[in-house]
Amino acid sequence: MNFIPSNIFTWQNLANLVDILVVWYFLYKVLSMLRGTKAVQLLKGIVIIFGIKLVSWALNLHTVSFLMDQLINWGIIVIVIIFQPEIRRGLEHLGRMPLFSSTSNEEGRTKNHLIESLDQAIQYMSKRRIGALITLEMNTGLEEYVETGIDLDAEVTGALLINIFIPNTPLHDGAVIVRNNRISVAAAYLPLSESNTIPKELGTRHRAAVGISEVTDAITIVVSEETGGVMITRNGHMMLDLSREDYLKYLHAQLKDPNENENHSLLDFFKIGRKKKEAQDDKEDNK
Repeated sequence: MNFIPSNIFTWQNLANLVDILVVWYFLYKVLSMLRGTKAVQLLKGIVIIFGIKLVSWALNLHTVSFLMDQLINWGIIVIVIIFQPEIRRGLEHLGRMPLFSSTSNEEGRTKNHLIESLDQAIQYMSKRRIGALITLEMNTGLEEYVETGIDLDAEVTGALLINIFIPNTPLHDGAVIVRNNRISVAAAYLPLSESNTIPKELGTRHRAAVGISEVTDAITIVVSEETGGVMITRNGHMMLDLSREDYLKYLHAQLKDPNENENHSLLDFFKIGRKKKEAQDDKEDNK
């Protein structure tokens, strides 16, 4: 039997390959958008229902199979209703693609404005020891935590951030969550970490920052009201007592082009963390 390579490289096979890649990419993007939201738990429930359906079909459990059929038939409508925030966020994400709207240059200017606004607020609050907790949504959705806050949907500016965290104002407790380069909510509740590696002198804001970093890939900035020190957390890691140069370098690396600079910025993250750890060790040795 002769093997003819020309039979493989046909238009039909190429179309099949493109078809598979498009479906795979679509599923990947959907799962990426759902990660970190309540929809993940609902998807697990859907998988369980289909599992029960298959088992009941194999074992001829007619009543159970009938009930599962009804759940699946009506489930499409229920899914649309329950997943409405995720569906809306997905469509908004699609609309922000360069094919439809903004260019990469405009995106870069928006990121620059975000970083400048954060820097202005951090510098003002750090010097005056005003506590702050700011979370930047990255790839993992933060819908679950956005729901706990007070809606703002405002442009990110240093003045607005400063006013939010002024003590004894209605919004100063809790976290500001930034999504799509806008302040989505203020006074949001974040999960508190129970890690034993967090220094005891750090307060609730710091534990909340570590907590959200343990369950999502969000970047969280903390300004201590006791010392004015700046901390950034991501992926369960803490960077304590950052200088202005340190946090600006990190934010530029993470926010300008996360995909391109992911490995580089992660390396910078550990370099900064190691530098701070060495400085703390030197202080303890001097004592």
